[in-house]
Amino acid sequence: MLTVAIVGASGGIGAAILNELASREDVQCIHATYYHSLAGGSVGSASGFASNTDIRWSKLDASSDEEVALWLASVGKADWLINCAGMLHDATHGPEKSISSFNSEHFHNSMSINCLPTLLLGKYARAVLRNSPCGVFATVSARVGSISDNRLGGWYSYRASKAALNMALKCLSIEWARNAKSLRVAALHPGTTDSRLSEPFQKNVPEGKLFSPEKTARLLLEQIGKLHESKSGTFIAYDGEEIPW
Repeated sequence: MLTVAIVGASGGIGAAILNELASREDVQCIHATYYHSLAGGSVGSASGFASNTDIRWSKLDASSDEEVALWLASVGKADWLINCAGMLHDATHGPEKSISSFNSEHFHNSMSINCLPTLLLGKYARAVLRNSPCGVFATVSARVGSISDNRLGGWYSYRASKAALNMALKCLSIEWARNAKSLRVAALHPGTTDSRLSEPFQKNVPEGKLFSPEKTARLLLEQIGKLHESKSGTFIAYDGEEIPW
């Protein structure tokens, strides 16, 4: 039976992953976090989610070292740690089409939300995962964070923050290969998901390539389930394609 910890479980992809896991017979407990508000229910309940599983909600600022340390200490032991926190745009800033649109505040916010939580989770996660026979730490990234796959340019803050996230995960996988060899680390590309994050940019998505959150969750969980049979430190798409860093 699996125990899973999900950061950002009230967002589009995070909530769908939570729902999918909560309906599975092999999942015993889910530790789920939210930042601003808990979608569909109150703290400590599974209201709003189809659940056969013990769901334990916590409010968490995943960019706070102290809060991440305390939360993972409360989790104790888990098999999977999945980070779904992320930001593409906010109320005042979107992805930059050119360098002239670059805004330092937006860049700092992007790094704080898209990269920093993974570093903090990695700092404390080994003790939580290391006794699991299938320990996995996976973070939702994005293909646009691949440096070698970048052919269009633009989106400076988002691309840079996701590239930094990917580097953090790669470094962590190398360190854990020395002192926690049973654990697997991966960056996951979810494709374009019909969520608040992607909503302003959906008109140019090719037909059949805009996924529902439910489909994205199923595809990502399928890949996570396979991670322990593969090498650590990979960048994997929803369909199993390995993306170059």
